[in-house]
Amino acid sequence: MPAPKELDPSKSLAALYGAKLRKLRVRAGWTQRELGDKIPIAHSRIAQFELGKETPTRDVSDQLDKLLRADGDLSDLWGHLQRFPFPDSMRKHIECEAKATAIHKYLSHCVPGLLQTEAYAREVMRAGQPWCAADEIEEKVAARLARSRVLVKADPPLLWVVLDEAVIRRPIGGPSVIREQLAYLLEVSAAPNIELQVLPFAVGAHSALGGSLTLFSFDNAPDVVYLEGDVRGELVKDRRAVARHSHRYDLVHASALSPAASTDWLEKAMEEFGTCEST
Repeated sequence: MPAPKELDPSKSLAALYGAKLRKLRVRAGWTQRELGDKIPIAHSRIAQFELGKETPTRDVSDQLDKLLRADGDLSDLWGHLQRFPFPDSMRKHIECEAKATAIHKYLSHCVPGLLQTEAYAREVMRAGQPWCAADEIEEKVAARLARSRVLVKADPPLLWVVLDEAVIRRPIGGPSVIREQLAYLLEVSAAPNIELQVLPFAVGAHSALGGSLTLFSFDNAPDVVYLEGDVRGELVKDRRAVARHSHRYDLVHASALSPAASTDWLEKAMEEFGTCEST
């Protein structure tokens, strides 16, 4: 049997909750499967809780607290998690969104959260977090949509987005959902603080093949870069590293279609999905 993964409770509140849960479970002498059976939930969910990758619902957390005789410790931690529902790295990302004067993004896999429609966001959440219950998904969707308010505040940041063609071609939610999403992108790209470009497959190899990245610029602070991962992101502050990532973005930006040509491209893509919907 492989050794359990090491936990670092200092990484986030979710990691602290997971480390506490594992400590209590081990003290009780139960395996993840045995504890899951007592709830009952799949033992894989227990593993996700302990790794800090998922947060249990209130009912499940209260049951865990009672079963493991935590004397309210797990329930108290759960309350703090709900006050800060995003992982630490994502919370820092959201803080940067709120303070930035300019946000430059390259997206390789899906539309950025700031520009997602409700239906599109729901499908992304369902696919990416299949362990979450329906009510949890709705909470996460609402939190994501609320972030877009930063784009319509009194002094909104510049948002310049380069979308890989894969983002447009992938029919997340089916033809009707993706058509609605593309229509929304065309609508918001008319705003004076939003620019949108498409990076076609025909470009071939490019400098951001490693994945999505976001460059934040501020009035009175150095630029920072946020690199997206499959589970959590990384906020990069080292100036040399930020300069290199900024160079990567500039090359992608230069290789993409112009904003005007990108608008034409998106309109044609909408027509194609309309054809798919009617067949």
